[in-house]
Amino acid sequence: MADFSAYTGPSAEWLALEATLPAVPDDLTAEQIKSFMNKTREESAARDMIDLGLSSAVQMHDHTVIGRDGTALEVRTYRPAGVPISERLPVYVHLHGGGFLFGTLSSEDATCSLIVTSRVQQGTPVVVLNLNYRHTPEHGYPAAWHDVEDTFVWLHEHIAEIGGLSDRVVVGGISAGAWLTASLVLTQLRGEDERLSALPKIAGQVLMIPCLVVSEHYAPRMEMLKSPELSSYVQCAEAPILPMSRMKLFSDLLLANNKDAINDRKISPGNATAEEIKQLPPTTFGIAGNDPLRDEGLFFAQELAANGVPTDVHVFPGVPHGFRRYGDKLSESKRWDEVMSNGISWALSNPAPAPFAIKAE
Repeated sequence: MADFSAYTGPSAEWLALEATLPAVPDDLTAEQIKSFMNKTREESAARDMIDLGLSSAVQMHDHTVIGRDGTALEVRTYRPAGVPISERLPVYVHLHGGGFLFGTLSSEDATCSLIVTSRVQQGTPVVVLNLNYRHTPEHGYPAAWHDVEDTFVWLHEHIAEIGGLSDRVVVGGISAGAWLTASLVLTQLRGEDERLSALPKIAGQVLMIPCLVVSEHYAPRMEMLKSPELSSYVQCAEAPILPMSRMKLFSDLLLANNKDAINDRKISPGNATAEEIKQLPPTTFGIAGNDPLRDEGLFFAQELAANGVPTDVHVFPGVPHGFRRYGDKLSESKRWDEVMSNGISWALSNPAPAPFAIKAE
């Protein structure tokens, strides 16, 4: 039986930072949250592109993907400056977080560019593909799932155009993006979509602060704990950034017009069976200690390791969900960037399975 409560915190560094942060109104509408977060994230990304010299370090190209229902989806690719399209590189598909409510193409520019420059520095360059999937409240489940699947097919159809290697594709995401990642990888393995099954197997996945199970199907997680009181749903119910109330808002918006979707297999990849996960590719986890989502990420990692899937599991003790937004104000932000970037090259290195282990520093 499990007990991950030692990672909850909060850390002294977080408490010091939290004391300087402005109070966040708790009565914002979904549209107000979306507008505020998109503006804030785009401004932060734009500053980082300049301050970190990223604009001159990457080549960015915009593309349009036409989804299965005719929707035009925004896609942006990022390549190391000076590397021609003719030089084929591994591909990293990046799926942003934001509770399916917020996130834009430009809000991810710095994150994607940092991955490109980091991999160049390590001598293992990649091209990054960034998809702006559809968001709530306008588009609930399964719109974002379909957008990811359709873009994955488009990627392989245009692999030469972006200078990628079709058998060296790693997919990863943050929070909601990690949820979409895990669902995409399992959907391909299960053979539920002939288009996906016909494509080269995804080479790896990077799951940062992942949501993996809808709350209605969370019961199997609770049964694996020493005590219900140790659940991250309980311990982190009022955690900063993503308290349970905010999680409920995101979930309600996602399923507002499709409540029966809670029974869809794609929506709770964390509850996949042992047989289904045996063939999953190498998987990196980055998990915040003071986060309601902590336990489902760690339980999924445990199950993957127990079934022979190579896993690389990192916990950031004492910090909340989405702490990376505070950049160098938190020392764990540097390790976050390393975990995310190194997870790509690690997956492509053909790692061997190993017993479940948590790296917390």
